[in-house]
Amino acid sequence: MARMTVFGTGYLGATHAACMAELGHDVLGVDVDSSKLAKLEAGVVPFYEPGLEAVLQRNLSAGRLRFTSSYEEAAAFADIHFLGVGTPQKKGEFAADLRYVDAVIEQLAPLITGPAVIFGKSTVPVGTAQRLGERARSISPAGEELELAWNPEFLREGFAVQDTLHPDRLVVGVDRCGPGRGEVVAREVYAALLAEDIPFLVTDLATAELVKTSANAFLATKISFINAISEVCEAAGADVTVLADAIGHDARIGRRFLNAGIGFGGGCLPKDIRAFMARAGELGADQALTFLREVDNINMRRRTRMVELAREACGSLLGARVAVLGAAFKPDSDDVRDSPALNVAGQIQLQGAAVTVYDPKAMENSQAIFPTLSYAENALAACAGADVVLVLTEWPEFRKLQPEDLDGVVRSKVLIDGRNCLDPEQWRNCGWTYRGLGRP
Repeated sequence: MARMTVFGTGYLGATHAACMAELGHDVLGVDVDSSKLAKLEAGVVPFYEPGLEAVLQRNLSAGRLRFTSSYEEAAAFADIHFLGVGTPQKKGEFAADLRYVDAVIEQLAPLITGPAVIFGKSTVPVGTAQRLGERARSISPAGEELELAWNPEFLREGFAVQDTLHPDRLVVGVDRCGPGRGEVVAREVYAALLAEDIPFLVTDLATAELVKTSANAFLATKISFINAISEVCEAAGADVTVLADAIGHDARIGRRFLNAGIGFGGGCLPKDIRAFMARAGELGADQALTFLREVDNINMRRRTRMVELAREACGSLLGARVAVLGAAFKPDSDDVRDSPALNVAGQIQLQGAAVTVYDPKAMENSQAIFPTLSYAENALAACAGADVVLVLTEWPEFRKLQPEDLDGVVRSKVLIDGRNCLDPEQWRNCGWTYRGLGRP
């Protein structure tokens, strides 16, 4: 078993560190955030990810997982380093902010004195790995014996542990001019996964970077495609959910990610497709990705449409009471970064409505971003006296809601299903006005 470090202990880094320890490796997690480190050392995950806390606690107890803020300790501990820090969108532009990735290389590389491999896992613009590798070798005493490879992650929030321990593929981009240890070390690190016959693809650095951004661009395009079709369905009186079922039976298309609604959000898809467009422009290939601008536009338009439906339902949002069920960008997560649900709630409040939000896991994060919204302890409390109920995140507890649960609670029996996750006939048969996106 190997010794390794993981730089960054956010969604990606904390999950990777805990899961590598679960595979039997000795792992040292590294972060500059002392409060985050204190929680992790106490066996507490600073965010909600199903199953991760048990993996974290099990490996802390077994002594296979520790955390530190010391780069010196990290460099001395291992010669395998994973880089999992954030690459947010730059303020005021589409490009990715690489300051955190660069900072790890600038601090770590000078401390590496012998043969080592740094595996990048963060989502970065193509060409970043080549640049970082050259920079790392130029400032490290190890020189050419320091190799940088790229090993993109394909985690879905809510399924991150499963996706790390049983991924659908492993991709490792290596520098063809380097010592050639990247592939060998990756095979050692992931030996248990390779024993499960998980596909293992070895590419050049640029291809590995593009695999991740291309996958996200494709998923975003598929979601925006069905949302564009839902706009046509609304105009024509068709039902986008039945339409999606029908075209989803085509093996070339598939049913997954064909759910019309208020669109995608989170810390990955929105900023990654924008960074992809920006990088293509820098490379002189901007024409290739102009379609992603429309993908982004369609996605943002869904939020506006949801606000319009709420206004139509109330006549005027000024003074209306609106219940919002869901704040996280997706179920099984407390992530509210670029959340369509929270964005819609904020827009409705700006138009004069009294908005009360409930989410099973994302309340604390929501309050930090939108402190002026009202928050309730449960779904029924959020719906008390509401003129309209909006279902904006498809948590299981919202999918299980029955009309009779809310009949005596709301002021008006009006529901707008932003995720098309409830049965329209059931609600209409109980005297409710039901609106879905792209449904008659």
